[in-house]
Amino acid sequence: MNKTQMTPRSETLRSVRIQVTTLGDLLLSAADRHPDSPALILPGGRMTYAQLAQRALRRARSLQALGIQPHDHVGLLLPTSFEFVEMLFAIALCGAVAVPMNARYRHNELAYVIENGDLVAVFTTDLIAEQVNFVERLTNALPQLRDAQDPRRLSLSAAPCLRNLVLLGKSRQHGFLAEDEFDALADQSAEELVHEARLRVRLRDVAIMLYTSGTTSNPKGCLLSHEAMVRNSIALGRHRYALTHDDVFWSPLPMFHIAAILPMCAIFDVGGVYATMTHFDAGKALQMLESERVTATYPCFVTIMSDLIHHPDFPKTDLSRIKLMNSNFAVQPPAIATAMLKAIPDALYVGTFGMTETAGTVTTSRLDDPLEQRIGRLGRPLPGLEVRIVDPESGLDVPTGSRGEVLVRGYSTLEGYYKDVQKTAQALDADGWFHTGDIGSVDAAGTMMFHGRVKDMLKVGGENVAAAEIESCLQRHPAVKLAQVVGVPDARLVEVAAAFVECREDCSVDAQELIEFCRREIASFKVPRHIRFVTAWPMSTSKIQKFRLRDQLIVELNQAGQQG
Repeated sequence: MNKTQMTPRSETLRSVRIQVTTLGDLLLSAADRHPDSPALILPGGRMTYAQLAQRALRRARSLQALGIQPHDHVGLLLPTSFEFVEMLFAIALCGAVAVPMNARYRHNELAYVIENGDLVAVFTTDLIAEQVNFVERLTNALPQLRDAQDPRRLSLSAAPCLRNLVLLGKSRQHGFLAEDEFDALADQSAEELVHEARLRVRLRDVAIMLYTSGTTSNPKGCLLSHEAMVRNSIALGRHRYALTHDDVFWSPLPMFHIAAILPMCAIFDVGGVYATMTHFDAGKALQMLESERVTATYPCFVTIMSDLIHHPDFPKTDLSRIKLMNSNFAVQPPAIATAMLKAIPDALYVGTFGMTETAGTVTTSRLDDPLEQRIGRLGRPLPGLEVRIVDPESGLDVPTGSRGEVLVRGYSTLEGYYKDVQKTAQALDADGWFHTGDIGSVDAAGTMMFHGRVKDMLKVGGENVAAAEIESCLQRHPAVKLAQVVGVPDARLVEVAAAFVECREDCSVDAQELIEFCRREIASFKVPRHIRFVTAWPMSTSKIQKFRLRDQLIVELNQAGQQG
């Protein structure tokens, strides 16, 4: 394959100008242009650009008075909220590095990130939502906190860099600095000092360290620069999706996820509105899409799309103002595309491929691509990014249409994995290519398709089988809402496919019927040997944790074998 086939056509590049700034200045520039326009909407509230900028600047003054220096790592263990956004930009204005922490992390995972990430401070909340008590989890993560004498100067052997835990909200907890005490610190630091720090930030300085989703072992701290975050947002929103000041861009993903930060920055670049919610609820999401007159959406993940279309309010919700949806129909069950196309026939549906390590989107559809490309493929690279498809073993480019590992190069790739030279060297080669570990292909038109993970390939009796192919087959059955396939050991074939299936509420099917369905659709060696039905999935932020499904089934099969 000629790698130039994955470069956007030249006529689309002539009008693109490289315009990039820091994360902090992205917000301040939007506030300069649109001070009284709404910037951020959550259920029950909204904030203008001027209000958000002023609150971020005041938070930055408090950070500086607390002793936060440029390049310090500051953790955010918060649900999606105004406070999260304020703190994200405040940290950037100080020249420090924001470390959004997964709100689902258990105490041992929090302890790992705090220590591994060299966090000097962590901001959390006393808000208890979805049965998550962040104070309790942090206290369990840091047992020495119970003996702490001064929350202004923590000294914990398990987290030697940590100096402060700041508790947003009204309550007070031992070992935590209360929000009113933190806010009062702003009076000890002049705003001029914030601007001095802000103007010293370089575009290739690290802005955010996002820990990868943790679908395998310990997560890795992914270092993303200001240029990567802001330039990718501009390329996506302004140049590819043609967003404007009049748009309302909705994403339901939590703010500690790249698929929330990226669309927020994209709409901030053009001075539009970012709409989101503290916790995804399909019914409330549909209400928000209608009442806030949302024009562009970023649901993109199968679990979210499925919940939306299967909610009883979906058929009666007015979604007619939506003109753009990052739908990823190419990798969704067919029923999702059918329902959405019927409900919003005039919207432009686009497919997208991306990841944390590339500051979000790598490829996405162009608005003038034919419908079949936009719903059947995952688009073309954003301006300034290159993509290659290579044989994982030889490293050589594969022919057009063939499958191989996806490599990405450009301004948006990570600076590396924090404190992990070995994994960084494995991921980033000497020529600057990031080895994604994803299987993809590129057609003659230059559009991309995702076919699963390199490690998500099964080896059945010597034959390579992509889990994604079997999942796609199962999801064509009318009773199947969602399917996930893993490989489990087999004495004769080394490995065989096993499928976990969530059925639609109004349908039922048994395992044998699904197996017979697959036999009619795919080669016999690809047919799942085991099928298990589930009603809930083990999740990271947005991805199903297949390794947990696999481990669970292996234990079950081993126990059955011992009993037999």
